[in-house]
Amino acid sequence: MELDIVYWHWVVFGIFLILMEIVLPSFVALWFGVAAVIVGGVLFLAPDITISTQVMLWTILSILTTWLWFRYLKPLSIDRTKAGLSREAIIGEVGQVLSAPNGERKGILRFPAPILGSDEWQFICLEEVLSSGDRVRVIDLSGNALVVTKV
Repeated sequence: MELDIVYWHWVVFGIFLILMEIVLPSFVALWFGVAAVIVGGVLFLAPDITISTQVMLWTILSILTTWLWFRYLKPLSIDRTKAGLSREAIIGEVGQVLSAPNGERKGILRFPAPILGSDEWQFICLEEVLSSGDRVRVIDLSGNALVVTKV
């Protein structure tokens, strides 16, 4: 008995692998499925390809698409923000005083780049007397204000 595989077998197999990604924890089956759908497309355009060539093409495309995923696409999905880590994200940052604290009024400082969505923050300084233009480092948080020390 000779096995006769037509293009839609590869497409169905590919869709099955892509749907398996719903229950699998990695994106590997997705790329195997994409490769199978591509083999189905190639087989639709050239129906006289042998089964061994089809399997070899699927293997090569699976390796290639998986490699492309890990090399180029997955690094784009890594969250490099510090969202959810507010205290850890802001402690140690250095900014410049825009207006110094005065009595009960808190001072305003500006960071060179926005931190946690804002580049200007209210601050208090417990030890030194600060003036506009001084550089300060964040050492702690107190409510919605930063606690700073002069650099």
